[in-house]
Amino acid sequence: MPRIFLPKLAHELIAEQLQVGDTAIDATVGNGHDSAFLLAQVGLSGHVYGFDIQAAAIAAARHKLTDADNVTLIQDSHAQLAQHIRPCHIHNIMACMFNLGYLPGGDKRVITQAASTLAALTAASELLVVGGLLTVLAYPGHPDGDQETLQVAQWCGQLAPERFSCRVFDSDADNPAAPRLWVLGKAKERA
Repeated sequence: MPRIFLPKLAHELIAEQLQVGDTAIDATVGNGHDSAFLLAQVGLSGHVYGFDIQAAAIAAARHKLTDADNVTLIQDSHAQLAQHIRPCHIHNIMACMFNLGYLPGGDKRVITQAASTLAALTAASELLVVGGLLTVLAYPGHPDGDQETLQVAQWCGQLAPERFSCRVFDSDADNPAAPRLWVLGKAKERA
């Protein structure tokens, strides 16, 4: 079976859903690649929020997005994302992307943590509009990445199927350490 390049797949799936004027979240800014992608999708009339705990990540993204007035970059844990979303955007988020692990080119000892990731996933799932997408790209092949990946899988598995669709993609099904992508679609609000 051919290997799947999961970041590209995540972008393709979100591009099918995200429209000009929508609001999106990059929950793990890193070097700003997903933020730039989301901004291109939402256009000048949309808005993107980006979160990262590392000042270097926010600085790299800010440098990449210098001309963008419709992005809010926040140096804080993604677990706190709901506290930073403007009231007009709550329950109006069309897409939220998570790219877990560490900052490429940065300190590999600073990684996403399962506890904050699960809190962020819960918050993001509630902020999504019906029809919105949430993507989670996890990397079980780095230290502690296997535990975070397992907990993300368990979190996705406990979602009510009447509220969320869930698809999972492996970049290499024969390699348990290969990256994995979850794509969640919000079907309806909580009753």
